[in-house]
Amino acid sequence: MSIVLGENRYGKAETRLVRVVRDGETHALVDFTVGVSLSGDLAATHLTGDNSGVLPTDTMKNTVYAFAKEHGAGEPEEFALLLARHFVESQPQVRAARVSVESSGWARLGPHSFRKNGDYTRTAVVWVTVEQTQVVSGVTGLTLLNTTASEFHGFPRDKYTTLPETGDRILATAVDARWRHLGDDATWAESFEGVLGALVKGFVDTYSHSLQQTLFAMGSHALRAREEVAEIRLALPNKHHYLVDLSPFGLTNDNEVFVAGDRPYGLIEGTVTRDDVPEALTGWYQ
Repeated sequence: MSIVLGENRYGKAETRLVRVVRDGETHALVDFTVGVSLSGDLAATHLTGDNSGVLPTDTMKNTVYAFAKEHGAGEPEEFALLLARHFVESQPQVRAARVSVESSGWARLGPHSFRKNGDYTRTAVVWVTVEQTQVVSGVTGLTLLNTTASEFHGFPRDKYTTLPETGDRILATAVDARWRHLGDDATWAESFEGVLGALVKGFVDTYSHSLQQTLFAMGSHALRAREEVAEIRLALPNKHHYLVDLSPFGLTNDNEVFVAGDRPYGLIEGTVTRDDVPEALTGWYQ
């Protein structure tokens, strides 16, 4: 039996970066968490301990901070592209770089005052190899809720099924979305806001017979709205709301009082894509 080294990579995870852009008395604020991962001709360090091709992860961290000063840190996709291209172009042993950015939003309160937004986190992941570049934008934690216009019935039943059918329920989810761009030169802020708005519109405008149907409607809205997007991957946890039994108190609950369930929860996942897009790197939405 022979033992061989399989796929491998290494990098610096969760580098915290806050960049203040000072334009007179009015400041701008960027809050990023950056991850860098490199792969390529790195077998020697695993097999013999030869570190001649191992760029220190501390150097990766320092590069993040230096690039924030030298190039600014505007849109997360743009910053990730700069970093990924740098590592592939400057290190001949590196064949591919993956850079991820989580961007925390801050709402302006004044020229130099801000309040942190907590309703969602914007994300970007960039892959740069010697052959190609791939940009994936996204959002996590976007919580949406419809108090009506949602049903769930007609499902199969067996001896373990206790869920009643319903023609009127609360539909709530916390959207985790990733969308792959056709190119690497979009107007990133405009594109992100456009996709975000289309996802929300798809949720709001769809009379839902299932969360799966809503997922497809949301993805379809995004692809119709933004031609630069090739496909979108959605993970929608079903944030269950259960009707409270008020009969012990002599009260009728006319679909008004609910308890919000925590776990377990249903998890609906799917990809909505155009039928004529180039093939993506494997696992692009992860």
